[in-house]
Parts: sequence; C-alpha cells; structure tokens
Amino acid sequence: MRRLRDWLTSHEGECADFLQSIIRIPSVTGNEGPIQAFIAEYMSKLGLSVDRFVPSLEELRQHPAYVAPPQSYEGRPNVVAVCRGSGGGRSLLFNGHIDVIPEGAPENWEHGPWSGDIAGGRLYGRGASDMKAGVAAMTMAMAAVLGSGIKLKGDVILEYVMDEELTGNGTLACVMRGYRADAGICCETSSMCVQPGSIGRIWYEISVKGKAAGIQRRYEGVNGIDLGFLVRQAVEAYEKFRLETVRHPLYPVIEEAIPCMIGQFESGTYASAFPDSCLMKGSMATVPGESSQRVKDEFTGFIRRYAAERSPWLREHPPEVRFTGYFAEPSSIPADAPIVGTLAESFQQVMGREPVISGRQGAADIRHLNQYGETPTVIFGPGMTEQMHANNEWVKLDDYFNAIHILARTIVTWCGAEG
Repeated sequence: MRRLRDWLTSHEGECADFLQSIIRIPSVTGNEGPIQAFIAEYMSKLGLSVDRFVPSLEELRQHPAYVAPPQSYEGRPNVVAVCRGSGGGRSLLFNGHIDVIPEGAPENWEHGPWSGDIAGGRLYGRGASDMKAGVAAMTMAMAAVLGSGIKLKGDVILEYVMDEELTGNGTLACVMRGYRADAGICCETSSMCVQPGSIGRIWYEISVKGKAAGIQRRYEGVNGIDLGFLVRQAVEAYEKFRLETVRHPLYPVIEEAIPCMIGQFESGTYASAFPDSCLMKGSMATVPGESSQRVKDEFTGFIRRYAAERSPWLREHPPEVRFTGYFAEPSSIPADAPIVGTLAESFQQVMGREPVISGRQGAADIRHLNQYGETPTVIFGPGMTEQMHANNEWVKLDDYFNAIHILARTIVTWCGAEG
C-alpha cells in the first residue's frame, strides 16, 4: 500500500487537474456528450477497455424501473471502462453520474460555475460536490493502482452514466447491458460517510377544482387558492404524521431524511380574474424497507380525508392526487456487508479513525444496482451533502485526495493483488 501512497503524494497536481478538467466541461442533463468523449479518451489512455453506448429508450421502456425522460438520448452516451484482472479475485464496480443540474444565475457565483477555480483549499464549480469529485476520485483511484504497478486479480468496472438527475436511466441501461460485480461503490456525495442505504423519492401533483365566478360576484364562487392552502396544510400534517411514525437505524435524525413538501403552487390565470382551481407539485421521501406503493396509497387517502373533514366542498369534490415525474425506490444493503467492511477498513487506515456509517439523504442509483444488477453497492464519496445543487458549489480538496486514497486501497484489498 506504500506504493499507492507514494503515487498519490507525487500526483496530487494531476488529480486536481483531472477534476478541474471535467468541471470545465459543462454537462447539464441533456448535454452529456462532450464530457463522455473526454472520459472515454482518458480511460483508453489508461489502457482500459471502453464501452461507449447510447441507452436505448425502446429497451428501457420494457423495464419496470424505467422513468420517461423529457428529451431524447441521442448523442448522450454512457461510458463503461473495464480493467481486467488476472483471475482469482473479487470484482468491483464503481458507479458515478456525469450530468449536473443547471448552473442558475451567474451573479450567484463567487467563482464561475464552469471555472474549476481553486481557493482556500476548495475547488469550485457546478458538480464539484454532486458528483464530479466522486467521478474523479474513482477515476484517479484506478489510475493510482495502475500507476503504482499493482497487478489486480479481480476485475474493476467503472460506470460513467448520463441522466441521473432526472431519471436514473443511465445506470439502469448499464444493468440491462449486463454489467455485474461481486460488489459496488457509488461515489455519490456522502460527506465522507460510508452509506449502505439511500432514501427513495416520489414526485406528486395535487389538483383541486373550485367554482368559477365573476369578480363582482366572487362570493358565489369557491376560491382555488383557498382550497390549495387547505391542501398545503394537509401535506404538512402528513409530514408530521410520518415524522412521528417512521424510524430507521441509518437515519437517526428522521426530520432530515423524509421531507414531504410542496415546491410549486399555481393558481389563477389573470390578475383581475377569480381563481377557481389550483395545482400543487411536490415530493416526499421514503426510507429503505418501505413500500413505495403503500406510501403513495397512504398519502392519497390522508390528503383526501384531511380535506373532506375541513371543507364541505372538497368532501364532494376531492383533491386529485397524481404521481408523475421523478421516482426512485429506497435501497440498502446490510451495514455488515463485506464491501462495507472493506471500505470502512480502508477509511480507517487512511484517516486514522472509524468512518461514520449513515444513510444517504438523497435518492441514488444504487437502487438499480442492488435490486436488478445483483451488485450489493455502498455509497462513498467526497463533497458535503449540503453543497449538492448549491450556488457557488465546492468540494474540499483534502476530502477529494483522501477519497482517492481510500478508494484505491479498497480496490487492492477487495480485488486482490499478485505477488
């Protein structure tokens, strides 16, 4: 392992340069082509076999976990790089998404969103935490193993996937293409915690219809905004109910794990017209072990009962609840799974302390790897969870360098080495 440490110490500049390079390639969901071309070329230069393929929507539609994307997949490939071992070792799969959310208003950034600026021990840019630092860490960990001259026994598979932010179909396409391993590490933002589980996420819409009226005789109508506010109160009451009843060992602070809220509230069509309807859009989270369908049914019944008990109009005209858009099942592996233990031991060796074992407070593609890919997968990566999707997004360089070292040690320990 000393060879790994020596290589990493002498190549910190190269590791920082790689992360800067991929930050400087804008890859908002829908524009993944250029960064995937860069990664494919880099992995080929490392000597790995590279599979670059565009996911087939026709094939994906046949899978029960498919989520319909808002745009075509043309020119938006996945990249999978494989390092073949000599045989006799365990295989390990790395997974990371290369798409990011839009950068937002430039004036909200102290450092440009595509700058990759380094200041005060931090590297800035859209995706720095979510999750280009993780993608770079798994890539440079592989580079460190190869650069150190270590000959692995087991295979290493590195998946660079598109369209994680909106659907997760990129990872699902890799599963359907047949990629499997004895274990996996998804290098999502984890605040350097080892995370055997992730929450699920359910998007929903609730619409209510009042009674139209002219503004002069508005008292004869039923106001859609008033109905909408009552439904908002119902959603708040449902969240409170879940906070009182849902428990999970990976999420000791349950308030942070299972938000249920309305994010969009739309009513009225004109400033001087009576609003007779309302549309609300929101999301809620589930924890590993929960049935998403049961939660959906419970949510629908709760909202309708709450509204009916407080509004004669909604008793006769109940809110319509629809589940549409993003959907992710919760997922977990046992906290004592072998890959969790190996990763935790590598963490201890590098950091000099035991890692925090926790659950990820966001959805993740491990759901596809665990449920359909026969690859028990844990989450570990640099970047602070609260930096996800933030303006002026950044990652600590020390976390990034340490993550590379931890992942490189995990590769060697898990896959085994010759000699």
